[in-house]
Amino acid sequence: MHVMLNALVISATVLGSGMALPQARQLARTRRTDGVSPTWVGVSMALNGWWLAYGFAAPVWALVPVSMISIGLYASMAVLFFRTGGRTDRRGLLIGAVGLGMLPLPFLVIGGWELAGLAVGLCYGLQLLPAVVAVLRTRALAGVSAATWLIAWTESMLWLVYGLGVTDPALIVAGTVGVVMSTVIVARLAVTGHRPLDAFTRATSAARWRKAQASLS
Repeated sequence: MHVMLNALVISATVLGSGMALPQARQLARTRRTDGVSPTWVGVSMALNGWWLAYGFAAPVWALVPVSMISIGLYASMAVLFFRTGGRTDRRGLLIGAVGLGMLPLPFLVIGGWELAGLAVGLCYGLQLLPAVVAVLRTRALAGVSAATWLIAWTESMLWLVYGLGVTDPALIVAGTVGVVMSTVIVARLAVTGHRPLDAFTRATSAARWRKAQASLS
């Protein structure tokens, strides 16, 4: 059982570290933010700061590296929004990072990290809600990376199972909310004709092409 839980947390950590990478790369490559919520970017950056602090306080050490990497990736997206977006995008970033991102603070003051951890887990739904709203409001989703949300679904499921295994309410809540929200986004991509599973098909084909090229050289 202990080995299985360790395998789960390692897998979740690896996936969590790379979750935001496809979205960050897509924004950097295309400079298109269609369907991507700046509020989601802001609140994600702030809440990963909370997860980092919770990882030290709980302690859940696996949360530390994934949170640090995620903060960096979301920060890179925030910079892109500031450079290419308008006043509305910048306001959305600030609302996410400061307005929504600071919601766990009173829980920390009242009940310490046990209550704050549960609040952060609940706020994970708040973190993903702007992204869900953004994809439901439009069919123009060229800026949305399907790979990010497929990874998010898998990562959330792993944290949910791990949370159940170690009886950590914060991870159970966060995992459950993450699975639901990610499912909504992937389903929306599918019904609007964006074929989200093609993200992994293209990645597999590219890997095979590189392997073939290496064998020929």
